[in-house]
Amino acid sequence: MKKKQLWKLFISTFYLSAFTFGGGYVIVTLMRKKFVDEYHWIEEDEMLDLVAIAQSSPGAIAVNGAIVIGYKLAGIIGVVISVLAAILPPFFIITLVSSFYAFFKDNPLVAAMLEGMQAGVGAVITAVVFEMGAGILKEKNILYLLIMLCSFVATYVFNINVVFVILLCMLIGIIKTYLEKRFVQ
Repeated sequence: MKKKQLWKLFISTFYLSAFTFGGGYVIVTLMRKKFVDEYHWIEEDEMLDLVAIAQSSPGAIAVNGAIVIGYKLAGIIGVVISVLAAILPPFFIITLVSSFYAFFKDNPLVAAMLEGMQAGVGAVITAVVFEMGAGILKEKNILYLLIMLCSFVATYVFNINVVFVILLCMLIGIIKTYLEKRFVQ
């Protein structure tokens, strides 16, 4: 990647991190829109894979998303640039907010604003679920549909820990890849 593109990666990730409320799922969706739809730096299928890696890795999903996207685009230098861009805005915002915590704590206007933001964040997360699910449905792969349905039932109906579902899905992916490579050769 050229210096101009690295700068564009930093500015884009910094901007998304600074003005995205609602956590990692929201920023990862906006990263997809920026890097897949707008810049065309990453393909849609690759982005789904990168999001899966970011979700299944320990740590904040926004930082994990920045790591995998930065690495995909520019290797180690891309990781450094995108991680810095992802963590600097929250660092500054939290530092500022904590300085004025006593004022914000009991302010009804701030409380009302945060309540309204919760509704907006819920809507954005719902949109993320539908966008990611639509990507899987487009492929019309019965295995993917079955995994998606079983994962939902396991976590929502049977309250199975998401970690176990992710590990099982990783195992299924490993077995599927192994079998595909074995039969292709």
